[in-house]
Amino acid sequence: MFGLLGPNGAGKSSLMRILVTLMEPSSGTIKINDLDITKDRGKVRALLGYLPQDFRFFSQLKTYEFLDYAARLAGMKNKSQRNQAVDKMLEEVGLYEARDRKANKLSGGMKRRLGIAQALINNPKVIVVDEPTTGLDPEERIRFRNLLSTISTQDVIIILSTHIVGDISSSCQSMALLNLGQLAFTGSPDQLIAEAEGKVWLIKASDSEYMEINETYPVISNVPTDYGWDIQVVAESINGYCGEHIAPNLEHAYVYFMESKLNQWTTD
Repeated sequence: MFGLLGPNGAGKSSLMRILVTLMEPSSGTIKINDLDITKDRGKVRALLGYLPQDFRFFSQLKTYEFLDYAARLAGMKNKSQRNQAVDKMLEEVGLYEARDRKANKLSGGMKRRLGIAQALINNPKVIVVDEPTTGLDPEERIRFRNLLSTISTQDVIIILSTHIVGDISSSCQSMALLNLGQLAFTGSPDQLIAEAEGKVWLIKASDSEYMEINETYPVISNVPTDYGWDIQVVAESINGYCGEHIAPNLEHAYVYFMESKLNQWTTD
């Protein structure tokens, strides 16, 4: 599973739509298994599964009916084979018990699982997933991430595009950071975290210092305490405030990279 991280407007969804041949690239070349996405569009699409950010379905179809429709679009003409594939996929994504429920009556998390089911129904080699956990509650977000991680152990590549840092840190061993349409970083999450080593501080601030710190530094969190505030910031130094270094995580590293390397944090 490969993670693509970046702020809103970085170009992630545009890149995803280009990868799945829904948008023409203005320049450059993309190849999947040595197939050019502009010259071999049909063959490329046969290799792909796609869960868009704005996943839609026919509201009057039951869950299994929609997945059967997706299977037919994927080229499964044999009804018996299609029925088996649909039932197996509903089991895998935890929707078999809801197979007769209308798709528009599913919860938000169940709809996203139906989305990944339709992306998987034709056994793709590459799955492109765009902002899959946006709007999900914490339990469904974890369940969906775990589902993707399980799928990634099979003979398949998953490209996960998100602006939610936790989705990358919990799932991906390789990642890239996209900013303003440009590739700003590529490597492992640990390599990005290393960029912020020694740059993350926990400041114990008084009420009078609170506003000044929030206006001066990129702040990760503010927690009220008996003595004032515990404030996490990313910075080269903290100019005499009472604080200490803490170990960075991927969220810290992302903010530090955007601020110090790209000077974008204050404008997002």
